[in-house]
Amino acid sequence: MSVPGIDVPDSRGRTGLDQVGRDLTGNPDVVVRDVELLASGWHVLRRTTLDRRRSDGEWVTEQRETYDRGNGATLLPYDPERRTVLLTRQFRYPVYVNGHPDGLLLEAAAGLLDDDAPEVAIRREAEEELGVTLGEVQHVYDVFMSPGSVTERLHFYAAPYRPADRTGAGGGLAEEGEDIEVVELPFDEALDMVDDGRIADAKTVMLLHWAALRGPFRS
Repeated sequence: MSVPGIDVPDSRGRTGLDQVGRDLTGNPDVVVRDVELLASGWHVLRRTTLDRRRSDGEWVTEQRETYDRGNGATLLPYDPERRTVLLTRQFRYPVYVNGHPDGLLLEAAAGLLDDDAPEVAIRREAEEELGVTLGEVQHVYDVFMSPGSVTERLHFYAAPYRPADRTGAGGGLAEEGEDIEVVELPFDEALDMVDDGRIADAKTVMLLHWAALRGPFRS
């Protein structure tokens, strides 16, 4: 029987999704035994069976589920003269169902790489989501955001902007269902919003704290 995503294309044209991880050899204390495809409606959910040698020398067999949504990039645009930053606000159902009052999350612009280099991707997202044409960008760091279950590595960037760099309306791509509000905030107010919980998105908190401690607004 043919299985979409394994031996016939799924809705996104992918096959061989059960092969990821089978050839890993970097850690001699981990041996991958089997990979099962659990779901591939958009991103990919796998269950992997592996043997792992513990620190005491004992070998154990474990199963781990991983959610593969691809890698992404995120950006903090800042105006060093007016001491402002550009963020987005959009509805996020996962936070809504987990206690956020309305699901409208204030966050840094971000998006999946979609086979582009991280800097190329973040320039694309800046234009689509924020309506900003970037000049020079600074790579901040690369971070695994939820290593217990999600494979994504997020590439962090920052870039200066001026009012003249806001060349479009932003808001995202309507054909992809995006409905994004562009929000310009004084930097100090954004930090206050982290302290009182109005900004509760991890990547955004990290970029704002970087800007205060090591970036353009450090004392």
